[in-house]
Amino acid sequence: MRFITSLTRMWLTRTIQPFTFKNEYDRLLPFAECETLGLYVHIPFCKSICNFCPYCKVRYSAELCDTYIDSLIQEIHLVGSQHTERKKVTSLYFGGGTPALAAHRIKEIVAALKEHFIITEGIGIELHPDNVNVEVLQALKDAGVTKISIGVQSFCHKYQKLLGRKKLDTDKMLSALSAVPFETVSMDFIFALPGQTYDDLKSDIETAFSLGANHIAIYPFIDFTFTESPLAAMPKKDKRRLLDAITQYCLDMGYFRSSVWTFSSEPNASYSSMTRDTFLGFGCSATSLFKGQFKINTFDVASYCERISSGNLATALTIRFTKRQRMIYWLFWTAYSTRVNAKAFETFFGVPLKKMYGIELWLAKQFGLLKEQNGTYEMTLKGAFYYHYYENFYTLSYIDKMWGILRKEAFPKQIKL
Repeated sequence: MRFITSLTRMWLTRTIQPFTFKNEYDRLLPFAECETLGLYVHIPFCKSICNFCPYCKVRYSAELCDTYIDSLIQEIHLVGSQHTERKKVTSLYFGGGTPALAAHRIKEIVAALKEHFIITEGIGIELHPDNVNVEVLQALKDAGVTKISIGVQSFCHKYQKLLGRKKLDTDKMLSALSAVPFETVSMDFIFALPGQTYDDLKSDIETAFSLGANHIAIYPFIDFTFTESPLAAMPKKDKRRLLDAITQYCLDMGYFRSSVWTFSSEPNASYSSMTRDTFLGFGCSATSLFKGQFKINTFDVASYCERISSGNLATALTIRFTKRQRMIYWLFWTAYSTRVNAKAFETFFGVPLKKMYGIELWLAKQFGLLKEQNGTYEMTLKGAFYYHYYENFYTLSYIDKMWGILRKEAFPKQIKL
């Protein structure tokens, strides 16, 4: 697995040098120069810990949550005040954890961010199904939230049991979503669970749209080494057959495909914090991506609060990209949308896409992975599957290793990938 990703990395970056993350950071973050900047806020608290979830999270306590949010707001001002003018940003997303557990303080966090940033494309937040009630939804809407993403995972009882989730009250969910409308209501599902069938996924999608969702995300199950999930990964052939079938179903239904595994019933319904050229992250485990560097905050809540209270950033690791490394990072996450625009690449890097990766693009077209029209490269069904397949390799080779270390060490000295 690591052999495949290492070969790909060396070929695409034209060097044998690994991606090296060091325990360092710039005190003055270069976000002012970023033209399309997104914002991300991480709130790592959950009422219960799901064994399949790899994200940075701790068990919720009201006292610890309030202490953390005080530090979070301090970090926002610490970073935001580095530049005197308010910076225009595309969007703001809250992830976790279960950020809706802090629904009563989301408005306060948004207000702190708006002192330094102008949010132009809305605010999104993730919810556990238990959070979908009128009181929480109204508090979020009053805070300025325009998009919500509900981590359903599955409406099928057999998979709810496998994932350690309780049966959902769909009537209650429908009532709450009808009472407090949002611009985007997204529902997340896990795909490629053991024994999962096309009919299982189709039923989940139909139920989601019947309950008021206008956007769905079907994320693949990934067996991270540091999670305690007993579930086994689905074989490659079965996974491809399932992804192709459910994708074709969504397209036949007239749904709009906005990424490898997201679909919407309305053209303007969108929910993704991933496909951004550059972004700025706040909170434990939050990452920031700039033109020349990528940084990630410590995963440890106590260490995060301590660093911020001392007036320092909570950065655990930073990589300073070579130009080729940055191009690969841009292409990898832009491709998540299933489309890569050659003009956008040239605008960002100042060099034509074909000049840098003409051979790779030609080969991808010959193998039926891409098609090109008016300077935009779009994945075929085959290409989308192999992107997903490679993304799985990348996740287990790189993200799994990095997150596994960061879960044990608050500020590791160095990580090479």
